[in-house]
Amino acid sequence: MPTQIDSGAGDTTNTIAGVVPVVPTPFLPTSEDIDEPALRRLIDFAVQTGAAAVCLPAYGSEFYKLTETERLRVVEIAVDHAHGRLPVIAQCNHGSATVAASFAQQSSNAGASVVSFALPRQFPLTDTDLLAYAQTVCNAVQVPVLMQDWNPAGSAIGAEFCSELLTRSPNFRYVKLEEPHMGAKVRAIIHATAGRVGVFEGWGGLYMMELAPTGITGIMPGLALADMFVCVWQHLHDGNAGQASTEFQKLAPWLAFSLSDMEFFNAMEKRLLVARSLLPHDTLRCPTVTIDGDTLNYADTLIHQIIAQSSP
Repeated sequence: MPTQIDSGAGDTTNTIAGVVPVVPTPFLPTSEDIDEPALRRLIDFAVQTGAAAVCLPAYGSEFYKLTETERLRVVEIAVDHAHGRLPVIAQCNHGSATVAASFAQQSSNAGASVVSFALPRQFPLTDTDLLAYAQTVCNAVQVPVLMQDWNPAGSAIGAEFCSELLTRSPNFRYVKLEEPHMGAKVRAIIHATAGRVGVFEGWGGLYMMELAPTGITGIMPGLALADMFVCVWQHLHDGNAGQASTEFQKLAPWLAFSLSDMEFFNAMEKRLLVARSLLPHDTLRCPTVTIDGDTLNYADTLIHQIIAQSSP
């Protein structure tokens, strides 16, 4: 069963809490078309891990290389194949609030349990500008909304922003942040929103052990290690911090290695899925990074360690 915990985020009725992996988009190696059967198998794996939900098409799904039709199509496939076995969070990123809102409406109509969007960080916008964007997307749908803020150029939004958005848009239920050392921010968001907004830790789950005591609602790592992350999360849920730390150390070298940048992470995520026999091809759409032989050799060394440690 999906891991559901009261993270301090108030009423947990119908709340998604726990490990929510981002599902990559599988591509056929010659045409780069979406490999729909492979995507369905990835959804099956997510269900088998005990994940609380899945999210796509996000940065870890190469959403920025998909057409508008393809973005909706992967949501439709996920909803259809999940068939109620776990919720689907549909990511609706776009630089235009109007277009993102349209994506959100289409995804909600397709059966997504939650719609998600990333704040546009291509240009230096003020909080007032970003609030207007977020409100437009949230108010376009009735389902719960998750807002992501990945801001490589600086700090992400905080408690005041979340509180104001919640006032404007009561269906704003989750925020996903990617920063290290944000324990105080997590606590402040929970306090400012009276527990009505849950905080998910992103960036591959790298900071989960640091942030677990702060009341995070869950983590949103890549899919390839979802089963191992669920194990760590369950130990934390059960109060076994020592065992959780032991299990997390199996993941830490890979996380530190693979999270050097987003495109490299996507390449490594697919390489690991292929090695674990969960994906038939590790194809990424062009353009992508060219990885030298020494780096690939070290990646495979870490992958062999992970496979050995993940075996029953």
